[in-house]
Amino acid sequence: MNNNTKKTFNTYWQHIKKYKLSGFVIFISIIIGVITNIWAPLLYKKFFDILTGSITVVSQTDALIEILYNILFIYLLGWVFWRLATFTNSYFQTKIMADLTNTCFSYIHKHSITFFNNNFVGSLVKRVNRFSRAFEGIADALTWELLPALINIIAVTLVLFSRNSILGLAILIWVTIYITINYFFSRFKLKYDIARSKMDSVVTGVLADSITNQLNIKIFTGYEREKKRYNKVITKLQKMRRFSWDLGNAFEAFQVLLMIFLELAMFYFAIKLWQKDLVTVGDFVLIQAYLMTIFKQLWSFGRVIRHFYEHLADAEEMTEILETPHEIQDIARATNLEIKKGMIEFDNVDFSYHKTRKVIKKLNLIIKPQERLALVGESGSGKSTIINILLRNYDINSGDIKIDDQTIVKVTQESLRKNISIVSQEPILFHRTLKENIRYGKPNATNAEVFKAAKLAHCNRFISEFPEGYDTFVGERGVKLSGGERQRVAIARAILKNAPILILDEATSSLDSESEELIQDALNSLMKDKTVIVIAHRLSTIMRMDRIIVLKKGKVIEQGSHSELIKKREGVYNRLWTKQIGGFIA
Repeated sequence: MNNNTKKTFNTYWQHIKKYKLSGFVIFISIIIGVITNIWAPLLYKKFFDILTGSITVVSQTDALIEILYNILFIYLLGWVFWRLATFTNSYFQTKIMADLTNTCFSYIHKHSITFFNNNFVGSLVKRVNRFSRAFEGIADALTWELLPALINIIAVTLVLFSRNSILGLAILIWVTIYITINYFFSRFKLKYDIARSKMDSVVTGVLADSITNQLNIKIFTGYEREKKRYNKVITKLQKMRRFSWDLGNAFEAFQVLLMIFLELAMFYFAIKLWQKDLVTVGDFVLIQAYLMTIFKQLWSFGRVIRHFYEHLADAEEMTEILETPHEIQDIARATNLEIKKGMIEFDNVDFSYHKTRKVIKKLNLIIKPQERLALVGESGSGKSTIINILLRNYDINSGDIKIDDQTIVKVTQESLRKNISIVSQEPILFHRTLKENIRYGKPNATNAEVFKAAKLAHCNRFISEFPEGYDTFVGERGVKLSGGERQRVAIARAILKNAPILILDEATSSLDSESEELIQDALNSLMKDKTVIVIAHRLSTIMRMDRIIVLKKGKVIEQGSHSELIKKREGVYNRLWTKQIGGFIA
């Protein structure tokens, strides 16, 4: 058992422990149910022994009818306990599957931006779904296949030993050989099942990536290329599946031969014993019934073991994620951020996405309480990076970032982000209603507050054009809205949140001139009494900022108001401004 398998079982066990009583009821009910299945053939043996005269009774008819009543009682008893097991299992497994899915959901969302950048969304979704379904498969195998098989084998062996030690020993040796071969074959096949499972995730990722980028495929006529790319991975998966299935088919053929030889051998020995009056005709019925029971259990045993390991292989991909430590974590006893003024300080900060390339170098910057600060610079200068490290989407390599003298690594991420509103360049909306998307900024907001925020962000005009108004679903990632409409919804969300620190990352970049003019009024109201950081390539939007910081390769190279910076004839800001008023986009 490899380390990930142990971790998978440990994770499952931690969730099972919450429902120990249900598990115990299922366990006991199955044991009793299986015993009734073993008990019934013993009565049938007696039934046929009476019919053939092997057992002498006063009245054959009365004895036979009494046996039938006993068989009915045993079957009804078994029926009761099997039903108890199945209904209890419905509660047991569905609760644990829901808990496992919630655990995966909670843990994945605590991972960093880097983690999500390195994993396909479709692949992550499939891993989460597989993890709970793998538990269902493993639990079913243990509950309905392996446990009954074990009890049946033990009970049958004991009964046959009581009839004749040769018969008991024969079945015990055969079962031991059969299970041992199945076990080692399943272990051998496991590495191919794991490889197939990983390839299945790759195929899902490629499919999700192509669907997400379907517009690019159309624009750049990439249909044939994407079709070939997908066909390449799906063909590889098909070959891996076929090889895995062929292994299983070959082994099943071998199993059938083992069963044929066992059945004939058992009856051969039984005939020899019958000749010596050591067994009766009823024993033949007993042997046949028990062989059919064992064959039924063990025929699926090999397949169950293989599926058991396949489910483990499916689960282990998610286990790897659950065992991957979160890159960005709250320290022990982290406090809640409390903002009284809103001063932000970057003290000698270094940061790099990769070890070889620093993006921020020895940054020293103080943003005064309620100051409106703009960050300007060419692409790659570090503007968005400053926002990311302030939000702790990434942790800095060295230095310190403080808000009101509170180091951000010593406060909870939840409280940090709760105190910061952000309107990004490309706002992503949930596939929910407009009302729900706006209210996401303040979950307990009233409808009146939502409508007021939407009106301030000038959303009400386009919302009123939808037949369902605020109850209109916006589509996945907000695709049913235009870029400008999405941005206005994002601004309404920020207005509703009303956090003391506000970040505007190209907040008006997707708006036409008329809409931008309307929104500027809303933004001016939104920025009132807040510490504001604005990123904008369109310099006309930041002329009225208190201070403008010009960045180049992660360093501050110029700072001042618009009027101060424009006077520096050889300055970078002046050059950028000249380009824009000359009709170029910086």
